[in-house]
Amino acid sequence: MNLTDSQLSEFKENGFLIIRQLVPPAVCAHMLAVTQQQLSNPIEPLEYEAEVGYHGAPASRDAPGGATIRRLRSAYQRDAGFRAWAENPAQVAKLEQLLGEKIALTLAHHNCVMTKYPTFGTATGWHRDIRYWSYTKPDLVCVWLALGPETANNGGLKFIPGSHRLTLSPEQLDNLDFLRPDVPENDALFAQGRQVELQQGDVVFFHSRLFHAAGRNNSDTVKTSVVFAYRGLSNTPIVGSKSAASGEVLL
Repeated sequence: MNLTDSQLSEFKENGFLIIRQLVPPAVCAHMLAVTQQQLSNPIEPLEYEAEVGYHGAPASRDAPGGATIRRLRSAYQRDAGFRAWAENPAQVAKLEQLLGEKIALTLAHHNCVMTKYPTFGTATGWHRDIRYWSYTKPDLVCVWLALGPETANNGGLKFIPGSHRLTLSPEQLDNLDFLRPDVPENDALFAQGRQVELQQGDVVFFHSRLFHAAGRNNSDTVKTSVVFAYRGLSNTPIVGSKSAASGEVLL
């Protein structure tokens, strides 16, 4: 169950760690079947492409592609398979090593199945997940499980290694806390971006301050991933914030 010293050093240095084939095919197949069923018969809460606000996204739900589902929210509450994965003892043990203490699963952030459809699956610019989260420390770990292949062609993840340790000037970020492409100072960061390729059952652990991005889905199939976020017990959500409002699961 435990991570090696080398893996812990890799996460500390780069801000992310990939573990191949961590989740068995049968477990992935169940979560994928549930996802496909719930995409066919949508149950709220959902997020649609028209709601993400990214460049190139449909302007409204009535626009072409606007009603395409981007996220099945509240994955933990949707099916026992998602709950079992979120609470998996092997995963919990690794997260306790990365965070250095006992942990909790936040239900306020991520806690979703992310989908990216062909044609209407918009690209995501360079951003940090912590930008809208409110905790006493900006140190959470996101866990991304690929339910199928993820490549540059279908909008797979890209990371800027080590960017979780950077201190940036406010001018480098836009009003949504994305790295601005029109600021020359960011060019060196963009050049360091690294595409990762995943197969079904591969898992990425990444720091909540790590800059990451993803392109459009240019394939002919939907890309599907399950994503949860975890905090150390000493890193409490700020009272009155969204982070404190939706509950959590102590592990």
